[in-house]
Amino acid sequence: MVKLWRRYKPFIIAGIQELITYRVNFFLYRIGDVIGAFITYYLWKAVFDSSNKTLIRGFSLSEMTMYIIMGFVTNLLTKSDSSYMIGEEVKDGSIIMRLLRPVHFAASFLFTEIGFRWIVFVSVGMPLVIIITSIKLLSGESFLRVFLMVMAYFISLILAYLINFFFNICFGFSAFIFKNLWGSNFLKNSLVAFMSGSLIPLTFFPKTISELLSVFPFSSLVYTPVMIILGKYTDNQTLHAILLQLFWLFVMIALSQIIWKRVKSHITIQGG
Repeated sequence: MVKLWRRYKPFIIAGIQELITYRVNFFLYRIGDVIGAFITYYLWKAVFDSSNKTLIRGFSLSEMTMYIIMGFVTNLLTKSDSSYMIGEEVKDGSIIMRLLRPVHFAASFLFTEIGFRWIVFVSVGMPLVIIITSIKLLSGESFLRVFLMVMAYFISLILAYLINFFFNICFGFSAFIFKNLWGSNFLKNSLVAFMSGSLIPLTFFPKTISELLSVFPFSSLVYTPVMIILGKYTDNQTLHAILLQLFWLFVMIALSQIIWKRVKSHITIQGG
């Protein structure tokens, strides 16, 4: 464990330093996210105002507001830029420097992102989770139930990030063949946002489509953690959702290993 820490500690530090160096860029992106969250809120407010029902598909306006906020936070914490980083390094040729290092290729990206995500979690995620927890306690929910709910959310959040990371690693490996992933990354991000529930809760889709998307790994990225922290899942549903996340994590890890063995022979170094 000590040897592993010494080997990958520089990557964690690099991720932290990157965020600190480009903090203005980080804040500008977050301002854009907040504006998007406000637009989403007012769209849903218009939907509820035009309806004569206080509950739509099991959500009240206040619950939908919390879903939007926690969806924004969860999406931020589970986001992975590994496919983008691989694509850029393949395009400019700097990928060779990473391949020459005595570290695991995917793990080097993982620990770089851990440094970045840790700062995001402390600065954005933790304060909002504390606020949500306080609201639930003040509303009369028992401390034990809220505590277990928060713990389940953190477990689901970690699994969601790892699923997304290895999915993006698998996608990023295609850069060794196609050389440029700029356009396909935009398409991939749009599809994942749609299927993960970050734009619209999956329960609002037709039943057949909702059940189908719930089985796919993308629902584990945002929809599952948010439904857990909002208390929309029963204990059995929470356990089932976490087990499904574990299944998809193992699948993504195995898939990344299989794809890596196939594509590493296609590596050509560009740039200079």
